[in-house]
Amino acid sequence: MAGKPKRRADGAPVGRRAMLGMLGAGAAGLAAAPYLQRGWEDFLGAASQVDATGLTGLLPNPGGFRYYSVVGSVPRKDETNYELRVSGLVDRPRTYTLADLRAMPQTRVVHDVLCTDGWRVEKTPFDGVKLADLLDAAGVRSKGAAVRFTCFDGAYSESLTLEQARRSDVLVALNMQDKPVTHEHGGPVRLYVAPMYFYKSAKWLSGISVTDKVVPGYWEERGYAVDGWLDDADRHSDAA
Repeated sequence: MAGKPKRRADGAPVGRRAMLGMLGAGAAGLAAAPYLQRGWEDFLGAASQVDATGLTGLLPNPGGFRYYSVVGSVPRKDETNYELRVSGLVDRPRTYTLADLRAMPQTRVVHDVLCTDGWRVEKTPFDGVKLADLLDAAGVRSKGAAVRFTCFDGAYSESLTLEQARRSDVLVALNMQDKPVTHEHGGPVRLYVAPMYFYKSAKWLSGISVTDKVVPGYWEERGYAVDGWLDDADRHSDAA
């Protein structure tokens, strides 16, 4: 028909090539995303170790976590030199190596991680030894009423009542998000207290001491609540 626009013979193939190109670019971006995220997380973790101001903890992180240390630099520990000392008001003090802890029965807890700064990482899996198992193995004396935690950064400390410490959702954690706890996340061993704000989950854990009363930790001495319960936590349940 005269005057009818003619369809370009190569119109459809060009459109398909453009679409395939866009899909390919999108797929490449998705494939690269985990590596880019891991690189950014590694950068934030490394920067936080030399940042005494804590400003790196304010930078966005696609993984949801923030990196923060209360000291300028933290020594690195691994299976060759890590030790966890259980002491205080116990009958059987003991020092555990990383291999010792890995050989013990492991418990998995999946729970949201929430910081007082407002960020949250949902349904985060942690695996490790129940703190209650370590306390039972040590034999808590009758005067024991609380547990104090110290860390190999030389500054961080935390505390729980003995009742809180015996909950099944309180771990001496070896794995986080199905991988060994990294140095930047407080590894190789950290405390994980699922029903409380994340500041209660002390990083770089090196000491567990049973005491006759609660000793306020690093953040409590700076105005944080000693009992840092999450708003929706069941404070009387032992369920993870």
